Amino acid sequence: MATFLYRLGRTAFRRRWLVALLWALLLGVVGLGAVKAPAGSDDGTSFMPGIEAQKAFDLIGERFPGTDANGASARIVFVAPDGEKVTASGNRAAIGALVTEAADEPQVANAVSPFTAGAVSKDGSTAYATVNYKVAAADLTDTAKAALEKSVDKVRDSGLTVEVGGNALSEQPEAGGSAEAIGIVLAAVVLLITFGSLAAAGLPLLTALIGIGVSMASIMALGSVFGLSLTTGTLATMLGLAVGIDYALFVVSRYREERAGGHAPREATGLAVGTAGSAVVFAGLTVVIALAGLSVVGVPMLTKMGLCAAGAVVVAVLVALTLVPALLGMWPDAVLSRATRNRGPMAAPSTGAKANGGTRWARFVLRRPWTVLIVSVVGLGVLAVPAASLEMGMPGAESKPVSSTERRAYDALADGFGAGFNGPLTIVVDATGASDPKAAVSGIAKEIGATKGVVSVSPARFNPAGDTALFSAVPTAGPNTEATKNLVKTIRSERSGLERETGATFEVTGSTAMNIDIAQALQNALVPYLAVIIILALLLLLIVFRSVLVPVKAAFGFLLSVLAALGAVVAVFQWGWGAGLLGVEQAGPIMSLMPIFLVGIVFGLAMDYEVFLVARMREAYVHGDRAPDAVVTGFRHSARVVVAAAVIMIAVFSGFIGSGEAMVKTIGFGLAVAVLFDAFVVRMALVPAVLALLGDKAWWLPGWLDRVLPRVDVEGSGLTARPADGTGPADSEPAPQEPARL
Repeated sequence: MATFLYRLGRTAFRRRWLVALLWALLLGVVGLGAVKAPAGSDDGTSFMPGIEAQKAFDLIGERFPGTDANGASARIVFVAPDGEKVTASGNRAAIGALVTEAADEPQVANAVSPFTAGAVSKDGSTAYATVNYKVAAADLTDTAKAALEKSVDKVRDSGLTVEVGGNALSEQPEAGGSAEAIGIVLAAVVLLITFGSLAAAGLPLLTALIGIGVSMASIMALGSVFGLSLTTGTLATMLGLAVGIDYALFVVSRYREERAGGHAPREATGLAVGTAGSAVVFAGLTVVIALAGLSVVGVPMLTKMGLCAAGAVVVAVLVALTLVPALLGMWPDAVLSRATRNRGPMAAPSTGAKANGGTRWARFVLRRPWTVLIVSVVGLGVLAVPAASLEMGMPGAESKPVSSTERRAYDALADGFGAGFNGPLTIVVDATGASDPKAAVSGIAKEIGATKGVVSVSPARFNPAGDTALFSAVPTAGPNTEATKNLVKTIRSERSGLERETGATFEVTGSTAMNIDIAQALQNALVPYLAVIIILALLLLLIVFRSVLVPVKAAFGFLLSVLAALGAVVAVFQWGWGAGLLGVEQAGPIMSLMPIFLVGIVFGLAMDYEVFLVARMREAYVHGDRAPDAVVTGFRHSARVVVAAAVIMIAVFSGFIGSGEAMVKTIGFGLAVAVLFDAFVVRMALVPAVLALLGDKAWWLPGWLDRVLPRVDVEGSGLTARPADGTGPADSEPAPQEPARL
């Protein structure tokens, strides 16, 4: 592996203009494809096949032709001034005018008045009108939105309080944005501080942006074929930028180190790609494993996001192995430190192991390994305690800021109609096996209406064939409460008895039931997903480090950091500790996808840090260092860039904490604290402490396993004895004649 990558790096250096041209052509081709290709959109009709709510949702589409459950909707809530009622003649006329105007819009399927639908509260203070659209929220035109807003403003002028719920006027999330821009700026600052050179700081950013350009253009070009969209590529953007900077950073850092050791530019490039590049390949593989593993969860959208992000990581690896050495060939001296440039090409190589912060920290841990280990494990264990109380759900309008009209509409409906009104359950009755479908539906509706925790049921609506019916059941409690979850379980448990009595069966769906089923399915999938990626990564790390204990230690450290991060997320977003400081206005269940995202992304990044840091220790150990000295050597060479990479990741993810969307805020916070715990507590403290205690045993491998495992030479031992037949020119090779400054 190291020898192959060494030759690849030297070839890219020598054929630098050709390599750069090929990448430019690739970017141009996929960019043109993205421009010419029709826009892709995610298939929202099947979020998670197999769950009951999804099967019922599909049955509605099958038995009720023309019903588009994915169409946008607006629930317009009217609240009368104190002492008045919405049924007063003036208020009634204003509401009727709005409904009439809304119904005349081209994209509106229907607009239902509260007075014909019985959507008026018992005390007459609150009512709501429903506007259903023919298209999804993302496809609504600005004209349609403006028309609705204008109609709403007219009613407000009449004295009524009017708020708009639903998704018609909700801001749609966009790929990219200020968070990424802020992350790039912060990354530039961190790289500049780390390298002390504009060129060295700029090269990783440039190559990462090129990699992101290729990845996102490819996703857009293939969007209509595979059902991909910019939203699907959000994770690819985030991770592609993150690992793209990291991988280029490690190659450039190793190149600077080899040049400081006296190697000529081309040789230094080959050595950097052969050693740091080997770590890049295996770090990238661990990230790809974690992302591709998202497919085992069974959520099509999550599978698409994971595979797109895995593709972006592969592109980042290829960029680091080819484009980075090519750019180093164009400007071989520009990325060097001032001290190395001032010595000149004929100066003696820098010798001696100069102590730095990484060296001092490693020696501190080696002197007190038990103390560092105990403090690290106990500290992360305490932080992980709240994770045992994790409640998963899908936060809705109740989690939005009170300044938003969606949140105010939610609160007004809860005040006027009860907390459960915001999360009605949709009951789909399949009466094809009943002798009297109407009597069967009536019996089921009556039984569900009498269930404890149900406030009311709506009249049933039959399909044209008369064999399937729909009705709603309004719970007593809100949509994300434990009481509503238990109610769904109770209703479903009554199904077998009602089926025997009526000959018909039913299923429970609707947004509330869908969220409950998704949360349960994802919670059930979390442990298998963890097992899959950990087992595969253990095998990969076993091959990389040729050690039994190092991979086990790596997996144990990851579990500690991810559980501590989940504990922090639960404490802040579910329990509300310090939530106000982050702008969280309503604590509640954690978004269902959050733990899966956290596990997958953090696992990949954690293994990145593990490979980069420990591979350097392994390299030193293989080349003759004692086990404790190898730890110090690894920290001396890698700690600074690992810290820089972690700070960049924390900065990028922290940018999302400022988002107004509760889900984005949660993901940003969770990823930021997870990287903080894993990089600074696990990799920088727990790992050296464990290695110090294990000594030579850390690198133990049974003889039979040593013979079975393939040899990949990540540490570059094959590069120390290259033949002098042209495959490895002498270090005195002259530098190229291109300009040495940017």
